[in-house]
Amino acid sequence: MKHILTSTAVAALVAIGSFASAADLKMSHVRPQDATIDKELRAFSTTVAEATGGDVTITIFPASALGDYTTVQERVSVGAVDMATQPAATGADRRMQISSFPFLASTWDQARAIYGPGGVVRDVMAELYAEQDITMLAAYPVYFGGIALNTDPVNPGDPSQSNGIKVRVPGIKSFQLTGEALGYIPSPIPFSEAFTAIQTGVVDGVIGSGAEGYYASFRDVTKAYIPANTHFEVWYMIISNESLAALDAEDQAALKTAAEAFEATRWTVAEEDQGKWEQRLADELGATVVDLTDEQLAVMATKVRAEVWPQVLEDVGADWGQAILDKIGQ
Repeated sequence: MKHILTSTAVAALVAIGSFASAADLKMSHVRPQDATIDKELRAFSTTVAEATGGDVTITIFPASALGDYTTVQERVSVGAVDMATQPAATGADRRMQISSFPFLASTWDQARAIYGPGGVVRDVMAELYAEQDITMLAAYPVYFGGIALNTDPVNPGDPSQSNGIKVRVPGIKSFQLTGEALGYIPSPIPFSEAFTAIQTGVVDGVIGSGAEGYYASFRDVTKAYIPANTHFEVWYMIISNESLAALDAEDQAALKTAAEAFEATRWTVAEEDQGKWEQRLADELGATVVDLTDEQLAVMATKVRAEVWPQVLEDVGADWGQAILDKIGQ
């Protein structure tokens, strides 16, 4: 009888151990279902499941179904949401504005050097996430940002004077100041209210996204697109330290390896992807895609760096921020 009880106990322990090693992680992102990031994350989920022998499954929640990205980052920090791939939420730490610093990079090669593996901003962001009990698994390069308008552009390559166009900007100081420096009248409006604000004429456009983002969320109210390279949009794949620690060492390693491959692949297609979305705005929506010269882009960048950078540096901590810019060579 004693032998039977022991065997039963062992079997129960094995069953409990098997159950504990399996994890179904919830992953949030901000784009609609079937958007590029949604498809790529579903492929990532399949890769992770295969690499862990089914131990780790990742369920994708598109379209901010688990909350807007600021709320989700807070929930990842406390372990209420396992994972997310999304912009950094500066409300949690104003220093995270360094990730969307306007006109920090001008080319894709520069962007990769700054935000890719070993990049200065990438390493800083990993440290800032770590302070929130979050592990950054990968950076996800999206695009260079631009300006979408539901009206005709007014001197789009000349930021020397106000154009009188009111645009929605995120509630992030760097975007508000950039809008002003480029001649627009910025109005901070939550993303969830932005489409209606344009549709009803409260504002006439948006600053803060890029061609893919405008196509995904604002295509019915986009008549013109200005590829001004306002900022380099990079999202981050993050996981709660609590959720990561719940995985055994082998599964943790497999997850991190899959995330590295996910990022490496994205860097090879992101630039071409940006061009495709700009073309879709023109071909499918009939939007005017403004062709800015290198000289016009340089004038815009110079004005924003001179007027906006000092103010954003004060907001994030002048010495801290300048030290990062110095490492980049700015």
